[in-house]
Amino acid sequence: MKLLAQHELHGFGGLGEGIAMQQCRDGRRILWLAHEAAPKNFTGVDVTDPRSPRVVVQTELPHMKVRSNSLEVSGDLMAVAYQTQVPGLKPAGFDLFDISKPEAPRLLSHFDCSGPHSRGVHALWFVDGQYVHMASGAPDFEPHNPLDDQFYRIVDVRDPTRPVEAGRWWLPGTRVGDEAPQPPRLPAQFDTGFRVHNTNVFPQRPDRAYVGYIDGGAVVLDISDMARPRVVSSWNHSPPFNGFTHTVLPLFERKLWIVSDECVQDNGADWPKLMWVVDARNEKNPVPIGTFPAPPVDAFIRRGGRFGAHNLHENLPGPTSFRSETILVGTWFNAGVRVYDTSNPYQVQEIAYYVPAAPALSPAGAIQLNDVYVDDRRIVYTVDRFSGGLYILEMTI
Repeated sequence: MKLLAQHELHGFGGLGEGIAMQQCRDGRRILWLAHEAAPKNFTGVDVTDPRSPRVVVQTELPHMKVRSNSLEVSGDLMAVAYQTQVPGLKPAGFDLFDISKPEAPRLLSHFDCSGPHSRGVHALWFVDGQYVHMASGAPDFEPHNPLDDQFYRIVDVRDPTRPVEAGRWWLPGTRVGDEAPQPPRLPAQFDTGFRVHNTNVFPQRPDRAYVGYIDGGAVVLDISDMARPRVVSSWNHSPPFNGFTHTVLPLFERKLWIVSDECVQDNGADWPKLMWVVDARNEKNPVPIGTFPAPPVDAFIRRGGRFGAHNLHENLPGPTSFRSETILVGTWFNAGVRVYDTSNPYQVQEIAYYVPAAPALSPAGAIQLNDVYVDDRRIVYTVDRFSGGLYILEMTI
């Protein structure tokens, strides 16, 4: 890959795991970015010319104990998630914005998820203009363990000024009042909760939600009746591995799932955190058949900050998104962004990578690439957690 441009976003280059691209009616392409922490909320960058990115808007959060880790775009609508540092604070939920004029996003509504046990929304999925799928708390949900506070919720936003809940599902036994027993936990040093992260729903199978349930593994839900989601199948490698299933990406034509872990501890303390290939020909009996080749462990594990798998480009259905059943792109924190050929799912090949130098003022002392989006021009957009901002790369394969 070839670096085309880097932008530090006016000194606020710490970015979360929300990247989405808007195709404007005037032909411009606006890349929307969620920040990792306050004071900034989200930033819009004109990337029509990827060699010359330009910030068109940057917004503020209402206080320092909230962040907007996640966002998605559908047409001229943008959903932005809000998660507070501790339960009970506001805003905790998501906003819907009209971004038809990117320089002046207009708030349409706020869906409130705050409550005595809720930190709000960590991650959301919004690709069809109709439903927001999300990892969220709720005012009426009390977990047995505070780490289990975010579950799967579906919100109907067909009227974007009046969002309403359409359905919910949580891992049985995690909520106070459940008849099911509490699930056994990982050892304390690896326990990151039975809670939801990604909640992906694709137009190829609108009746399926592909859910990364963190320490609960990969869960596929039948949401043909959104009011009553039900489990189709699940797969969990932990134990013996160290938890935190992040993304479940189906490759529909090949009947495979790509499942990504997330590293959440520095200096390899929770290694290994990997990307997995799962055979899903029998949807009810998923079978792991391999892992993606990891970057050289000795070269990166003590380099600084996190080292391990995290986000994938998720074959988003929008008009500007790169989609492939074989070429996949993922971030590995201090090991950069990496490209894989999965033509042979039993022996995935790494075919490209890019590892930037440590950004100035980074507390990790190394790059921490957090998320990645690839557009239909094969331009790769990836972001640093702390200070590096946005990196724009050309994928020449």
